[in-house]
Amino acid sequence: MLGRNIGIDLGTTSVIVYLEGKGIIMSEPSVVAYRKTTGKIMAVGRKAYDMVGKESRSVEVIRPMRDGVVSDFSVTEQMLRYFIRIICKNEIFKPNIIVSMPGTVTNLERRTILDVITASGAGKACLMEEPLAAAIGAGVDTMQPNGVMIVDLGGGTTDVAVITMGSMAVASSIKVAGNTLNESIEKYCRRERNVLIGDQTAEELKKILGCAYRRREQVAMIAKGKDYISGMPVEFEINSDEIYYCIRENIRAIVDSVTGVLERTPPELAGDIMEEGIILTGGTAQLLGLDKVIEEATHIHTRIADDPVNCVARGIGAVLGDLDILVNNGYLFMSRQDISGVTNEKEDYYDV
Repeated sequence: MLGRNIGIDLGTTSVIVYLEGKGIIMSEPSVVAYRKTTGKIMAVGRKAYDMVGKESRSVEVIRPMRDGVVSDFSVTEQMLRYFIRIICKNEIFKPNIIVSMPGTVTNLERRTILDVITASGAGKACLMEEPLAAAIGAGVDTMQPNGVMIVDLGGGTTDVAVITMGSMAVASSIKVAGNTLNESIEKYCRRERNVLIGDQTAEELKKILGCAYRRREQVAMIAKGKDYISGMPVEFEINSDEIYYCIRENIRAIVDSVTGVLERTPPELAGDIMEEGIILTGGTAQLLGLDKVIEEATHIHTRIADDPVNCVARGIGAVLGDLDILVNNGYLFMSRQDISGVTNEKEDYYDV
């Protein structure tokens, strides 16, 4: 196939791009800022993320991806078109792009992702399940007839899958992940402290104080927010126990998803998992103690993959160098013309 080969981990919170021959060349928040009056994009990625919670009346900042799938088609298209333009510049041939997707998306969601990728400037596009890509990125030989369990904890979804012979044997996807933890922290502060905090503050609290079990020694930090009653800016101290109690139900849902997949796993594959263990990937896998909590619930050795944030992107990159992995397992590269009912490419709207 002519054109560059590009792999994109299209996540709810970030877009990570892998270029064949160069590795990971871009990692940007999947956030877009645009002017309400004209609809023109004014910032994408990190610049747009810095505007979250600070936008004016004429500017709206949104995440066009939600729970791992496209929630705003036109904004997602413009965001990807912007990234592709940076990578490919004015090359004649359009790139071939492999994009990650949650392990259990519907046919409509699959079609929408393909549609938005080809509309963004891809010559041909192919979809790959995130757990499979994460397994490859974690160094697992997925083509062997041995079962391995991958738990990919992203921003919008937690995907749990048993991988064997190049595909998923059992899989589950729940909409409980990093963003859900942030929302629980925001709700706790509003309900128990009468303080409103933004998404960036909740993310910071999760990273510094977040834990999947109660710490033996509490840690605390000063956070800033807005008093819910008076509306005045305030500073308040919050500790790790409080964060644990407000996210523990979400942790329990993640653990239940893992045990649920194990219950549906055939005996031979379950035996393999006992030997190989459970591998955690994704940014939320870095939550303190999550691996220990899953290990205690399943009695199976659980470890966090090296560089968990980039496992999916690295897995797609490995496939870019050996497309037979996809072809042999029935994956197809589709062009814009292969998707029925599409319209002509839209005009670009940028103000950057």
